[in-house]
Amino acid sequence: MRYSGYELLWMFAVYSVAGWCLEVCAAAAKQKKFVNRGYLNGPFCPVYGLTSAAFGIVLPELREHLIFLFLGGMIIAAFAEYICGFLLERISGQKWWDYSGHRFSARGYICLPASLFWGICAVLCIRLFDPLLVKLIYMLPQRAGRLILTAVLIAAFLDGLGSSAAVLQMNYFLGRAAFEVSGRLYGLSSFLENALTERIRRRMVKAYPSLKERKRAENGGIDEKTAVFARGCCFYKLAMLFFIGAFLGDITETIFCYTRTGIIMSRSSVVYGPFSIVWGLGCVLLTAFLYPYREKNDRYIFLAGTILGGAYEYICSVFSELVFGTVFWDYSAIPFNLGGRINLLYCFFWGIVAVVWLKMLYPILSGWIEKLPVKWGKLLSNSLILFMVFDMALSGLALGRYSARQDEKTAVSQTVSGEEGGLNGWLDRHFPDERMKRIYPNAKFVD
Repeated sequence: MRYSGYELLWMFAVYSVAGWCLEVCAAAAKQKKFVNRGYLNGPFCPVYGLTSAAFGIVLPELREHLIFLFLGGMIIAAFAEYICGFLLERISGQKWWDYSGHRFSARGYICLPASLFWGICAVLCIRLFDPLLVKLIYMLPQRAGRLILTAVLIAAFLDGLGSSAAVLQMNYFLGRAAFEVSGRLYGLSSFLENALTERIRRRMVKAYPSLKERKRAENGGIDEKTAVFARGCCFYKLAMLFFIGAFLGDITETIFCYTRTGIIMSRSSVVYGPFSIVWGLGCVLLTAFLYPYREKNDRYIFLAGTILGGAYEYICSVFSELVFGTVFWDYSAIPFNLGGRINLLYCFFWGIVAVVWLKMLYPILSGWIEKLPVKWGKLLSNSLILFMVFDMALSGLALGRYSARQDEKTAVSQTVSGEEGGLNGWLDRHFPDERMKRIYPNAKFVD
């Protein structure tokens, strides 16, 4: 069962409200008083909505496989909670929640008990709540339903802007210099700050006592003349590892396919350059999640890599099918597969990759990256990021057009005329079917 965008947006809204109610009840039971929990001021907790919507996108085909449904819910929710906790800490400089006191926690962002709870929620959502919610949605007149949904989402968006402004000001990202462009702008900003953000900041500090205003040193306290570039597991380190992993992954897959088939075929995810986005993102995720445990036993890293890699590959398969209508790999012929998207053998391969990456490759690559001068390292990283954004955007457009041309009517019209103008015409001329087949030789189109 696949849900429409309209249904998924309703899931996001409803489960965001339900998550806020759950957070408020949990805080009331612990503190013996009402506390407005959550990032937003209104009764809206987006992390619950986003996670539940992700359940609705990725997990419906696992409806009859309860164990995999449970594990999938755990992994998706753990990923969402980890990313949200990481981003909030980066923005505010403080942890909004901390599971460090629990066993089997990851940097305090996630822990095993919370993940088990999310796994149960995934089973209940897919098997019970989502079908019931869809029935209730269509009991509303469609025009009224769209109007209500639009109003709720706009209110949540505006609430998010106000909350974000308050958080940024709490951490002095919006310094007074940003408001002193002119006397009028400064007066207006002061009024808006007092009227709109002061109350929000007080509410956040009350809900999360660990949040306190903290002034950061200019430029992060970094002296570029003496600092080491990309020290530790930081943004620039992960960005450089993405490009290295994407390149090495493409080369590895090319060699692997050649040893099996005797044919050199493209394994790239983009139209320009030998880069496998799946491998690049996989290296980033393995590093970000497992970096604190790089000194652990190899068996621990292997198990974590097997689970994370399998879940990541499954999500990538679902994403490519939903967005582009294509399947780039099919493991249906391999034993112990799950919907042809993943199989046990390749999950074990991800575990081996995790061990080799963290124990052998990462220390070497990290040392090389940190030897770059700060100025040139940032320039190189930013240039590669801009190139990859352009490359991925163009690849997405070319792949989408390639998929559209497979429709019989479109294919006939293009064959006859070949003169369509605009973006589609440009894509048809520069990325015809022959070229796309060379770039994506294993792509299969599905309904």
